[in-house]
Amino acid sequence: MFDSHVAVLLEQAVALVNALTDGEARGRPYTAPRGAGLAEAIEAAVPRVAASLPRAVDAAQAQYFVAAAGRMREVFRAMQDGDVDAAAVTVNDLLRDTGARPRLDRSAGEPWQMHFHGRDDSFAAGVNAASATALALAVGGGLAGRLGVCRADRCDRVYVDTSRNAARQFCSTACQNRAKAAAFRARGA
Repeated sequence: MFDSHVAVLLEQAVALVNALTDGEARGRPYTAPRGAGLAEAIEAAVPRVAASLPRAVDAAQAQYFVAAAGRMREVFRAMQDGDVDAAAVTVNDLLRDTGARPRLDRSAGEPWQMHFHGRDDSFAAGVNAASATALALAVGGGLAGRLGVCRADRCDRVYVDTSRNAARQFCSTACQNRAKAAAFRARGA
């Protein structure tokens, strides 16, 4: 379905959207971190595979991450609504604004690896370019239906469906269990 690198980058996009955008999570209001907690949330959302970039996050970069996460959320919402055209427009805007461009890069003693940012890009630009490229590969590669928004009541967290049968509907097992319990209670009423 997705190659391992793209899968990691899609999960990174999910983690950034879920950590940096306000909404609802698992039946409760969710407020994204602000101020000093923002850099910590970004650090937790970005896996160590982005090691070729300096991992410093200043206030300007943190705001760049927040803005990009909001736009990535739009891609997931568009796909949930079945609007591939809107998702593609947003992804194209993200690709342009992050300066995404493929390149092979290598660290000392490591094999060549595909990256989607320039050697001198900031951490924020590089990470978001990689996330935008992964979203582009999903939307443009016939796997856009694998991008979703949790269908549980009072949850709007996003996910990537990596199941064999493309049947995932929830961001987590907790939301799936909440939805099943609510359906069970409704049948009994």
